Amino acid sequence: MSDGPKLYTTKPKKAGQLKQKAKDFSTPAPNPSAMGPIPPPTPPKESFARRYKFVWPLLLAVNLAVGGYLFMRTKKKDTGAEDDEIAGETPAPIASTTALVPEKTSLVPPIAKPIEVRQPIPEHEQRELFKWMLEEKRKAKPSNPSEKKRIDEEKAILKQFIRSKSIPNF
Repeated sequence: MSDGPKLYTTKPKKAGQLKQKAKDFSTPAPNPSAMGPIPPPTPPKESFARRYKFVWPLLLAVNLAVGGYLFMRTKKKDTGAEDDEIAGETPAPIASTTALVPEKTSLVPPIAKPIEVRQPIPEHEQRELFKWMLEEKRKAKPSNPSEKKRIDEEKAILKQFIRSKSIPNF
């Protein structure tokens, strides 16, 4: 009645290995001066920075390029926002600040273009245009209820213009 092979946690040693180990312990350690010069100790392993020194210039160049790109991109956005603020919401400058900043004056005044008077669009063309606009409003897909309400109001106004006998001139 054998239960099968026995599983050992450690591998059993063979007789030849045991004899060899006994010989190793019985012989005295050799004299280091009799063997010759001792090999020099291995040099310490180089640091990460020295092993990959060719990577540093590449890493620096990429970092500078990304930084320059981000700097220029934000600078362009800032100048556009300042122009809008100056044109729309900023109040008139105070007299004391204008004395500090000299104004740029041009020697040539800007030339104003004459206003062109265009011929009025005939009523039948206006009706066709309103019909086209109504079709486009019907094709539009509103994303929220407030947009749907706005589109419905615009469609109602367009229908009034199409049904009216005369179209008002704007």
